[in-house]
Amino acid sequence: MTDSAGGPHPDAAGLAGDALLRRVRTGNAFEDTVSRLLQTIRLGVVSPGDALPSERDLALRFGVSRDTVRDAIKALADAGFLVSRRGRYGGTFVSDRVPLVGLSSVLDDTARQPEQVSQADLDDVLGLRDLLEVGAARAAADRSLTKAQRELLWTSMRETADAEADDYRRLDSRLHLAIGELVGVPSLMALLADNRMRVNEFLDHIPLLERNIAHSNEQHEQIVLAILTGDSEKAAIAMREHLEGSEALLRGFLA
Repeated sequence: MTDSAGGPHPDAAGLAGDALLRRVRTGNAFEDTVSRLLQTIRLGVVSPGDALPSERDLALRFGVSRDTVRDAIKALADAGFLVSRRGRYGGTFVSDRVPLVGLSSVLDDTARQPEQVSQADLDDVLGLRDLLEVGAARAAADRSLTKAQRELLWTSMRETADAEADDYRRLDSRLHLAIGELVGVPSLMALLADNRMRVNEFLDHIPLLERNIAHSNEQHEQIVLAILTGDSEKAAIAMREHLEGSEALLRGFLA
């Protein structure tokens, strides 16, 4: 894979990019690098068609060798997540259509069947999600936002509302991360991203219902408007109601 040099730079800046493109555990360098890159793609930090940072940059951020980065990129390219381009504007780019598979399908020769989800698993993941995302919505509404932050939040909401079904969860994830980023606490983003990936692993095992998408989009607008108008209590209430909807579906299908 060639480094990106001179071409379009990915939208991997900001707290969300920093949270995901951070040092990995050296004991599982390859697996952790694949996982971190997959998070960056599946959570919409780098969009389809956009370039990843260069191999050199990724190796420095992850604290691993360029060979490890190159092997991780190859694994994700083989799974259909990434493509490489040569030439002056070459580099490694996110595929225009991101596959709807998880980490096991990238690291294993054959995709494993999803393990049964226990009540304890759901309680843990969804309980943490409530604490993180309701708190983030409340804190974001208390912040004095710049014009650029306000525009980015509104744009993320509109793009989610206009998304095709195959791309909905990626853009939905990006919107939720955008809310967290407004809080301005770097360590929060790592927790939000890790939790969101676990939530998405559950969501990938249930159908995407048209009526639920429409309702979610209405709730997104309520959350965003509350944040933009500085109503922290309303933002927290709207976020909790939103999370309760997806929790009800997950428990209904999986528990």
